[in-house]
Amino acid sequence: MEDKRKLIPYSVYLPKEYHDRISLLAKERKASKLIRDAIMIMLDGGDDYKSGYNQGIRDAIELVNKMTELSNFSYKGTTMDELVIGQIEQLEMK
Repeated sequence: MEDKRKLIPYSVYLPKEYHDRISLLAKERKASKLIRDAIMIMLDGGDDYKSGYNQGIRDAIELVNKMTELSNFSYKGTTMDELVIGQIEQLEMK
């Protein structure tokens, strides 16, 4: 899961058909990620490669966030997960 401290809620109105389909995904705890990913890919622009690449970067950051063991170690006052995420974030294409 992404670092919730960096996420800001946003509401959107949907046709009932889409709301119902997303509600089914919500039961599997997949709806927020699906919507967040779709919005970020769309806002990254029409470049499919860049969008997919940046999605891979976000997925890698999410994976590091799930590795709670990394927060148990630090180097010069910064936890290992923060160090790794900082390095991964530098790979994102602008």
